Amino acid sequence: MRVCVYGVGAVGSYLLGRLASIKGITLSAVARGDNLRVLQTTGVRIEGPNGMSFSGRPDAATDQPETLPPQDLVFVTLKSNALPGVAEALKALLGSHGHAVFATNGIPWWWNHGYLDGGSLPLLDPAGTLWNVLTPQKALGCVVHSGNEVVTPGLIRHNGSNFWPVGEPDNTDSYRLRLTVELLQSAGLGAIASTNIRREVFAKLLRNASVNGICALTGLPVEWLSQEPSVMALTLAVMDEVVLIAKAHGVDIGEEAARYRELPTPGPDQPMALGLRPSMLQDVLARRPMEVEAIVGQTCAFALEAGLACPALTAILPLLRGLDMRRALA
Repeated sequence: MRVCVYGVGAVGSYLLGRLASIKGITLSAVARGDNLRVLQTTGVRIEGPNGMSFSGRPDAATDQPETLPPQDLVFVTLKSNALPGVAEALKALLGSHGHAVFATNGIPWWWNHGYLDGGSLPLLDPAGTLWNVLTPQKALGCVVHSGNEVVTPGLIRHNGSNFWPVGEPDNTDSYRLRLTVELLQSAGLGAIASTNIRREVFAKLLRNASVNGICALTGLPVEWLSQEPSVMALTLAVMDEVVLIAKAHGVDIGEEAARYRELPTPGPDQPMALGLRPSMLQDVLARRPMEVEAIVGQTCAFALEAGLACPALTAILPLLRGLDMRRALA
């Protein structure tokens, strides 16, 4: 079985390190720059809580996916805003029989497939390239609950959580879904087969749109949001709006919302530098593009379509877009 990880950042490195432990597969990676050089030499090393440490190296690593043979399964861990640019490459890499698992943040580009049949989402797939070239029939969705951060290329700090719901866009059970989940489980990942993957997306969006976005804007790690009442109030207001938007889509995430409202707090004398930094804050600090549209922009668009007011989301969206524009101009 040929398996590829396309995009080897924090999550992709953690996933690759786990998959490298499976015998009987040929594991490839598509990466670039320093990440590629590390994969071609020493591989990746993951360090986590309680002395956890493991490493892995793919059988092949390249920045030219066209040089790889057709793959049975491709895990795509690129940022959502990079996906339209690799639609053609993914189509060729999958050949006629392979499928791709999109382990991405926020609302996924394939959202309307088998659901509303409304075609592509312009904020996420502006020219419809993913929808029309790759096609949603090639996609499985995956919601990643796994905190990871790149310390240096090839060295990843795992901050906890290991829950990977995977599902078909049309919510069916399928052979390829079961095969994918079994592969992930054999690698030590907490994967489950979901027949309501959009509920899993909305559940994670509770934290992604609120905590992730506001950490990026304030520069505060997760634990420190609760230390300023006005910042915490805005964070909770975003969560409440996500609950209403999910409900307008027939999804009840009230149970998760009650649980997620309890944010961690810093320990005694804990310096802010040691706090948990979610993906958007990591992107700001590293001057990388943020997933603004997938996490906040499309969520606001859903609210508008449903006739819902979302003042908190509407307030942070232009600020995040402006922050991302400043990075691009710099």
